[in-house]
Amino acid sequence: MKRLIVFSLVVLLIAGVAYAKDYEVKKKVGEYEVKVKIDKNPPVVGDNNIEIEIKDAASKYVTDAKVVVEYSMPAMPGMPTMNYKTDTELKGDEYKAKINLSMSGSWNIAVKITRSGKTTTMKFNVDAR
Repeated sequence: MKRLIVFSLVVLLIAGVAYAKDYEVKKKVGEYEVKVKIDKNPPVVGDNNIEIEIKDAASKYVTDAKVVVEYSMPAMPGMPTMNYKTDTELKGDEYKAKINLSMSGSWNIAVKITRSGKTTTMKFNVDAR
């Protein structure tokens, strides 16, 4: 009986991990509704895939923008500020990129959307583990 209970708990834990949601942030930024998804929740040290969905005021997907992801970790004693930047690639209606968080801790992320010569920025923070 004890083995059955342990087995059931293991199966439930595995199923929960398999269906865990991505890390997701959704914000209204300027004239856009921006949704950012990171494939790991919480984000981890190393590679993390990021997907960015941008909709205009008419709720139509924006597919003609240049989107750049900038991510940084503030300076700490004995360590300078770390700044990184990656371009995205449009696939379907989403902009996709890979960010590499080099150490655990708090990271500042800025998604910069440039369209028709105007840049709009969405900012948020994540804690990498």
